[in-house]
Amino acid sequence: MDPEERLNLGSHLSVAGGAWKALDEAIELELTSLQIFTKNASRWVQKPIDPAAIEKWHAGRARWEEGAPSPRRVVSHTSYLINLGSPKDELFEKSCAALTDELARAGQLGLHGVVQHPGAHVGSGVEAGIARIAEGARRALDATEGGPKLLLENTAGAGSTIGRTFEELRDLVAQIDRPGRVAVCLDTCHLYASGYDLRDADAYAATMTELEAHLDLSLVECWHLNDSRGELGSNLDRHEHIGEGRIGVEGFRLLLDDPRFHGVPKILETAKEDDGDRRNLAVLRALVEA
Repeated sequence: MDPEERLNLGSHLSVAGGAWKALDEAIELELTSLQIFTKNASRWVQKPIDPAAIEKWHAGRARWEEGAPSPRRVVSHTSYLINLGSPKDELFEKSCAALTDELARAGQLGLHGVVQHPGAHVGSGVEAGIARIAEGARRALDATEGGPKLLLENTAGAGSTIGRTFEELRDLVAQIDRPGRVAVCLDTCHLYASGYDLRDADAYAATMTELEAHLDLSLVECWHLNDSRGELGSNLDRHEHIGEGRIGVEGFRLLLDDPRFHGVPKILETAKEDDGDRRNLAVLRALVEA
């Protein structure tokens, strides 16, 4: 496997001025995977994607993938307003409709999947929250049959958010019960913040053993690479540049070297200031070259 394809590094890139512009930036940064928003992440409703914009997207993707040994994975991230775990019917219904729209938009762009924070139970309890999220996810997936996958992202564990443990992710996948349409996206900062250590070989191995005890590793179809400003188990969702946080570079080297995740997209969600993407990509690539 080509080294860059094995690493499969990407970033969440801006779609300001048109989603296809993120593909031009992906070419410039030599990315082999990508994450975008398909709508304004702070709005419930947005007008449909213009057919001309869809055409430009597919043309840009063809340029990006020219000469690549296989199709490259692009994922979108859903609006932060969505909460499928809400016990309030009005918010639950709005969230179901919004997730359905996100999946449909991703389908129009030919994306591999849609990354979604599972939701928060807001006092109803974890068991009730998981059941509620599963119901909403099934509705959205069934309404977009044959569309992109739903990629459930683990959480840092603040408040009543669900998905902070591998057991909760396992139960969500099981209750959604849509094989082939549901997978997992693991965020390194969220793992560390929720108590899963990655900092050295022993800690990394223990975390991976725990992961395998609850989830088939083939379900991990995306990684978010973020160092953590918070301490282990702090439940603090604060991303830091690679190697500048509490996880440190060794944890990322272990992940990049892990053959079980070769070819799986590994997407940066770190700050963009001061050429942040180039800085972080250089650190990650140097870890493998060392």
